[in-house]
Amino acid sequence: MLNLTKKAIKTSGKRKRAIARATIKAGTGVIRVNSMLIDVYQPEIARMRLREPLILAGEIAGKVNIDVNISGGGMMSGADAGRLAIAKALVAWGGKEALRERFLQYDRNMLVADVRRKEPCKPNDSRARAKRQKSYR
Repeated sequence: MLNLTKKAIKTSGKRKRAIARATIKAGTGVIRVNSMLIDVYQPEIARMRLREPLILAGEIAGKVNIDVNISGGGMMSGADAGRLAIAKALVAWGGKEALRERFLQYDRNMLVADVRRKEPCKPNDSRARAKRQKSYR
């Protein structure tokens, strides 16, 4: 059951310091990332990461327009955050359990955020883990 009656669905995804917000609505298959078409988004590996949920979704991706706004983080963490937001939006729009299962079987991080974060530095040290060696000689 394709959901053409809803006006728009908004979803979000996070990865490290990057936050992506996706808006999905009925349309002709136009995908925009930061107001530019996905075909011109650089680097190419990040573009391929953003396209993965669209390829797995099949025909649903051709019947909707998706606008993704990515802020913060680096290029790859932004791409992963956008990928998460797009996949969540497609599942919310399509309403099919089969699509959700397909995403989870392909890669769990398409629908579940990676909660790992940078460990804070310890007191009186500039590093999180390894301590400096002491020499008493």
